[in-house]
Order: sequence, then C-alpha cells, then structure tokens
Amino acid sequence: MILVAGLTPAWQQIALLDRLRVGEVNRAREVHWCASGKVLNVGLALTQLGASVRTLSLIGSDAAGDAMRQDMADLGVDVRWIESAARQRVCTTLLDCDSMQTTEIVENSLAATSAELAAFETAFAEEAASGNVEFVILTGSLPINTPSDYYAKLLDHTRAKAILDIRGAELLATWRHAPFLVKPNREELAQTVQRPLSSADDVWQAMREIHDFGAVWAVVTNGPDEVLASHVEQQTAISDRFLFDVPRVEVVNPIGCGDCFTAGLACALQRDSDMPTAIRAGISAASRNAEQLLPARIG
Repeated sequence: MILVAGLTPAWQQIALLDRLRVGEVNRAREVHWCASGKVLNVGLALTQLGASVRTLSLIGSDAAGDAMRQDMADLGVDVRWIESAARQRVCTTLLDCDSMQTTEIVENSLAATSAELAAFETAFAEEAASGNVEFVILTGSLPINTPSDYYAKLLDHTRAKAILDIRGAELLATWRHAPFLVKPNREELAQTVQRPLSSADDVWQAMREIHDFGAVWAVVTNGPDEVLASHVEQQTAISDRFLFDVPRVEVVNPIGCGDCFTAGLACALQRDSDMPTAIRAGISAASRNAEQLLPARIG
C-alpha cells in the first residue's frame, strides 16, 4: 500500500475567463469547485490509477471542509481526516481562454494547533504501522508556524520508502532518513538550495547536493520541459543520470500536473516497475492531467 500524507489541502475554485483583464471587472464564463491541494491530488490520482492507497490529510472545520469531504467520498478516495479548528484554505485558478494562460491565487494554510499536529502525527504512526505500507509520500507545504522538522518527525514512525514532494527547510530536515526519492520541480529545487538554477548544469549540481544529504533518487520536473533524474548508491558513490522528454499536449489546466507525476511514478513502483519506467508513467499521468479542467481527475 501507498500512504499519502499532507497537511495543506485546498478547496479549489476554477474560473474560466474569456480574457483576463488586470485592473478591470472580469466576468467568468464558467466557475467550478473541487477538492484539491497536493495531498488530495496525489491521493485522488493514485486512486484513479488503481493503486492501493490510503490518504491522510488535515481538514478545516467549515463549509469548505465539508464540501471537500463529500467530493473525495464521491470520487471513492480513502481519506483519514484530521480535524482542524482553522478555516479551510481556498485557492483560485484563473484560466484565460484567449491566451490559454493560467493564473493561480494561493492562500496559505492557517496555523494548526499543537494538539492538531500531535493528532496528525499519531494518526500517521498508526497508518504507517500497517505491515503492507511499501511507500510513504509526504507532499505539500506545512501550515504557518509548523516546525520545519515536522515531516522528519513523521518519518521517524516508518521504515517504508519515502517519496518526498516538499521543499526548502522541511526537505533539508529529512536528511537523516536518507529518503528514497525527492521530487521537486525546478523552482522548488532552487528554493531549497537558495540560488537561481539558470541552466541544466545548475540543476544537475543542485541535484547532487540533494544526494549529498542522503537521497537515493532525485527527480526534477519543469512544466512542459524535460524531466531530469539522478541516482546515487551511497555505499559505492556510483551515480547515474537520466533525461526524459515530455510529450506536447493541448493544455487545458496545468494545476496538479506535478502531483499526478508523483502519483503515476509511485503507482508504477508499487507494481514493481524499474525507475525509468516509473518516471515515464509519471510523465504520462501528468500529461493526462494537463488535458483536464479539474486537477487529478485522470481516470
């Protein structure tokens, strides 16, 4: 089984505009609402790919949180919810139908209490204790004021292979666990190493630094551009590099593509695929997501 855990889901508004006019009144052609955020996108995509998956997520105690519960239930996603007294965050995607450009307005998650964080950690430990958890996916940012080593503390409770779609201080805090795979996009990798990554050589060097803190695999996506992957056997220092082309598709909404990449990759690994095959499965899932209006609905 794959255990997906994250603390910052979102109730997502997607508005289609004939043309986005900055500084003017914009009347939407269509408006759609759905449960989203990285943790739910990954859990949903894995469910639709037919993986054996359990999702663990914090959720707000308001109407938006109730709507998220119902949406995931309607889609058949197996979620264990940890209640938060905070209002559920809402994010907005503006799709300019003239230029086909996407503007994302992201609301940060409000602070979780120490009791809520403790409850989440307890639930994670219980779920991870299942003998059939092969992979743990930790994904998404942390709520405001959450300690940066919170994800590292979650990993204290499992020996499963860790796939991390996180960035910055919370990623670097996991070094003692030698994660199996780290999957940032190029922007997130730059935030983690705290410098611009202007060329492929810059990206490869930053990936080398990710290996230096213990990661076995590093996989870096970059929207519609090539996917870079590297592998280091820590005991032997033998390293490999891989580069994968991304097919051109007619993009409807790119939101959630990175999450579907993670899901496609993890699903393939669960089915005993080798890593190059798993990465191609991730690319395929991300491409299907780009062609859909609502994120992670790739079934």
